[in-house]
Amino acid sequence: MGNREAVDLADPAAGGANAVVTRVVNAPADVVWGVLSDGWLYATWVVGASRIREVDLRWPCVGSRVHHSFGIWPLVIDDTSEVLLSIPSRELKLRARGWPAGEAEVHLTLTPDRAEHTTVSIVEDAVAGPGSLIPRPVRQLVIAPRNVEALRRLALIAEGRYREQLQH
Repeated sequence: MGNREAVDLADPAAGGANAVVTRVVNAPADVVWGVLSDGWLYATWVVGASRIREVDLRWPCVGSRVHHSFGIWPLVIDDTSEVLLSIPSRELKLRARGWPAGEAEVHLTLTPDRAEHTTVSIVEDAVAGPGSLIPRPVRQLVIAPRNVEALRRLALIAEGRYREQLQH
C-alpha cells in the first residue's frame, strides 16, 4: 500500500465494520472535487467501471446520475450511479448500481490538509442485492483493496491537473 494510503476497519459511524480507505492527495480540495464533478471521468478512477454512456447535466447535484457500464467486454452490464449527497469540495455520497450484483453506497470525504494537499477518505458497502448477503467483514476484504486503487487513480488525475494548473 505504500505510505500514502491507510485502511481503517474501525469506522464508528458504520458500527465499526466498514473499511475506511484514506489517501493524501497533493492537490487542493477544489481540484480533487473538479475530478469528482466530471462524470465523464468516473470510469477512469472507479475500479470496475468500464465506460460512461451518459452524464446528467446537473452532475454532481443530488439526484443526478452517471450512466456507466461495468465488466469486461463482452460481459458488460449497463447501470447508473446516483448522487445522494453533494457538498462541493467536501463530500460526495453515491448509490452505485451494478445489477445483478446489487447496489452499494459510496461516501467520499475531502479534508484540506494544507494549502496544496487534501485527505480523501472513501467508505463503501453493499446495501441491496446479492452482494449485501455476503457477511460484511468478508465483503469489506474485497472492497478495501478496490478502494485503495480507486483513490490512487483519483489522486493521479487530480495531481496531474494541479501540476498543469501550476504551469500555466
